[in-house]
Amino acid sequence: MNPPAEPLQQIERTFVKWRGEKLVYFGGCDYFRLASHPRVLRALATGLDRFGLNVAASRRTTGNHSLYGKLEDTLAAFFGVETATLVSNGYVTNLVAAQALAGEFTHALIDERAHGSLFDAAMMLGCEVRPFRHLDVAAASRLARLTGDHARLLLLTDGLFAHSGQVAPLNLYLRDLPKSALLLVDDAHGAGILGERGRGTAEWLHVPTRRLIQSITLSKAFGVYGGAILGPGSLREKIFLRSRLFTGNTPMPLPLANAALASMKLLSSGSTFRRRLFARVNRVKSALRQAGFSLPDGPGPVIPILPSTRRGEMLLKRRLLTHHIHPPFLRYPGGPATGYFRFVISSEHTPEQLKNLVETLISSTGVISSTGVSS
Repeated sequence: MNPPAEPLQQIERTFVKWRGEKLVYFGGCDYFRLASHPRVLRALATGLDRFGLNVAASRRTTGNHSLYGKLEDTLAAFFGVETATLVSNGYVTNLVAAQALAGEFTHALIDERAHGSLFDAAMMLGCEVRPFRHLDVAAASRLARLTGDHARLLLLTDGLFAHSGQVAPLNLYLRDLPKSALLLVDDAHGAGILGERGRGTAEWLHVPTRRLIQSITLSKAFGVYGGAILGPGSLREKIFLRSRLFTGNTPMPLPLANAALASMKLLSSGSTFRRRLFARVNRVKSALRQAGFSLPDGPGPVIPILPSTRRGEMLLKRRLLTHHIHPPFLRYPGGPATGYFRFVISSEHTPEQLKNLVETLISSTGVISSTGVSS
């Protein structure tokens, strides 16, 4: 049995307390550290005082509230889509969407390294599921041709892959697949991050959203909790009619919905957060590449580092701790089976913290694989 990861206490936005020691934290996916932003925390406290903690019922019965509709309208406007439908967390977005779409497709094509929630969702579609090689447009196109002329296709993929920071080639999938095919894009890590307005992978690639269903989480860039499914009004109607998970699920607590509105306002007010984030990301990646590191070609704020051996893993952990950096070593689906270090840059890391990370990694090149995490 694999036990849970060792507990951490996040403090002061870019630090954690671990085994009694205060360390710089390059883990997690709170990209703008909005989970600890004063305005978001004030909105959370205000929401608790005004609305209480829990509606204790489904939105289809007595658990609906005007705050949910306000947040859905705000999300739809932010992402430039017709509707946004809130669900209790990011993982279930894809399951709710799949229940709404069940029976409409003959085949589902799925990236072999897609998030586990997409694989769970694919099993609920009631059709044949065919994985294809990671980020391989030609492989997806071959599978599509093998399904026959009358196939109804849905392709499932992450937008921004959290294990590597790479982006799915949505534009090429749409170009090569039949015009009737749709894409279900889990944009948990792209939403709020990518694109001029933070609308995610589709905006980054300048892809129109009419053939996309986007699922997002509010727990990454937005720093809160909950999830949403973005798409046309017809999809929202199907969710209400067909999704037992939506119908029978208690929605997100109202204080979190109030906090999410504050977070949305912060990210809607301009691109300062995104500019600051990518200035830091580009600085770190550029320095590591100049030092000979081969990093995946992607815009995400992720630096994946693969130790060359088990001994190398232990030596790098020790060196990071010596420099007061928490060692973010992961064994997680989508990454190498032996585990790897995933350093996540935030907009709030200081230049000194970034310089310390870069110098520590460069000084450890003897124990790090030269290829990083392969794509």
